Amino acid sequence: MPPVPTRWRGECESGPDFSPSLCNKKLIGARSFSKGFRMASGGGVGGGGGGGVTKENQSARDVDGHGTHTASTAAGSAVANASLLGYAAGTARGMAARARVAAYKVCWSAGCFGSDILAGMDSAMADGVDVLSMSLGGGSAPYYRDTIAIGAFAAAERGVFVSCSAGNSGPERASLANVAPWVTTVGAGTLDRDFPAYAQLGNGERFAGVSLYSGAGMGVRPAGLVYAGNKGNSTGSGNMCLPGSLEPDRVRGKVVVCDRGINARVEKGAVVRDAGGIGMVLANTAASGEELVADSHLIPAVAVGRKTGDLIRAYASNEANPTAVLSFGGTVLNVKPSPVVAAFSSRGPNLVTPQILKPDLIGPGVNILAAWSEAVGPTGLAKDSRRTKFNIMSGTSMSCPHISGLAGLIKAAHPDWSPSAIKSALMTTAYTLDNTGSPLRDASEGQLSNAWAHGAGHVDPQKAVDPGLVYDIKTDDYIAFLCSLDYTIDHVRMIAKRPNVTCARRFADPGQLNYPSFSVMFGNKRVIRYTRELTNVGPASATYDVTVTGPKTVGVTVKPSRLVFSKFGQKLRYTVTFVSTNRGNSGNARMGKAEFGSLVWSNKEHQVRSPVSYQWTLQM
Repeated sequence: MPPVPTRWRGECESGPDFSPSLCNKKLIGARSFSKGFRMASGGGVGGGGGGGVTKENQSARDVDGHGTHTASTAAGSAVANASLLGYAAGTARGMAARARVAAYKVCWSAGCFGSDILAGMDSAMADGVDVLSMSLGGGSAPYYRDTIAIGAFAAAERGVFVSCSAGNSGPERASLANVAPWVTTVGAGTLDRDFPAYAQLGNGERFAGVSLYSGAGMGVRPAGLVYAGNKGNSTGSGNMCLPGSLEPDRVRGKVVVCDRGINARVEKGAVVRDAGGIGMVLANTAASGEELVADSHLIPAVAVGRKTGDLIRAYASNEANPTAVLSFGGTVLNVKPSPVVAAFSSRGPNLVTPQILKPDLIGPGVNILAAWSEAVGPTGLAKDSRRTKFNIMSGTSMSCPHISGLAGLIKAAHPDWSPSAIKSALMTTAYTLDNTGSPLRDASEGQLSNAWAHGAGHVDPQKAVDPGLVYDIKTDDYIAFLCSLDYTIDHVRMIAKRPNVTCARRFADPGQLNYPSFSVMFGNKRVIRYTRELTNVGPASATYDVTVTGPKTVGVTVKPSRLVFSKFGQKLRYTVTFVSTNRGNSGNARMGKAEFGSLVWSNKEHQVRSPVSYQWTLQM
């Protein structure tokens, strides 16, 4: 790496188990923030130990693994021969492999406190970061009560791109976190790589699932199979394989079927092992549908979808002498279809501001290989004594840093672009077809996905660098947006951190914000009209024509229908009118549903695509 830029103002703080000498030209900053945690726990960091809190080192040292994994995903340098105990072997690299990394530790054993998060964000901005990657967040709340939204507003005003995880509460509707329009909200999809594993039953049936188990395995001799939820399980929670719920006399020497849910997937395997079981089938329930997430289990274990799980549960419950043998297939590439939207990825609609479509887009977030802290085993369990430099994890925590790294690459290519322009480029070039040429699917039930699950679509890094046109947003536009939300002036000032802010300028409708997507809330209106402005960042001379797709229940008119740009940087406006053709809205059965479409400005070189969602009533 070349010398650290002189504009960098950060530092590596000395602390327990962390020396400033560990920083270099790649890792150029490392700080920790714990005042909020210490206040809440009675001084539980760095030896205080009050309130029964585990003693933790007050330093930037990662003893959890999550921060190492996400940081290396965003900007890790290329490393040959990387793998998790042989799985996903190859060269690993982050999205922006030549970018610098500064780490700000704001999370502790008891969680991530708002004051610590804000302190970390403030410090990062003062230090001079270009991108803030935040794989954390809680539920949704008005922006003046949303710590991350408040901090991110200041970041956007200073030209810092902020990407955040959408949350892992899917497929539940309206389960999003981090929905402020100045934040890029990232959902998760799968890769075209898988880790197959198999359960062969005594009746000859062979079922496929996934696993990252790396031990000696079961061999080829079948063992007895027991469903922990069978009658006779006196504890009542054995089907979930919660700690202390299994009866050793019933599971010793057997493969145990455990239902997914409540406790950690890897913990279930440890519970089976501790009760004397020799293997586990981790079977999805309706909550997780057909989504498969691979884990580095402590015993031979195969995760299967709900339908397969139901068949295995029935076999284990009804057969006189059920048996099973588990086997493992390593790493498989070129899986189709992919990407598929992860079932756990949080979904819209955006309940804080229904007129802003969220999530913004999706990126790779299932079975992601990245660096890992050797302070903890790959399962994160205290009883896991294994140590590895890499781990495979799933979550919107994993998809967020993919977008963060790509934002850094775009920032390097276009240093003068605002965070909103970068977000627009990522969104309007995203794709909505998988590698079979079919529309994106949703892992939860295998049905077609929609913009409440995947936003604008799956990020396309190469196209995002050259989007042709961008939707740009200035700080004053965000303030006009806030003023349209019926917040008090004190609430607006709290977010904008400007004591003299007035709402002299406000949008008639929050959806008037110059956003790269549309969320049309008809309510008791038949007609919704929005104006947008596009900035030409492609060839000086360019002509774009508009194409609209969508449901028959909405008529859409765009004026003008052609945009003719004559110079680089030129800005042109258009107005789109949405007309609900459902007269007498309340009586229409369709009113309980959402509908989806798109608005695309295109020429031979570029397609600038905006997803559109339609609602007639606010849906939970």
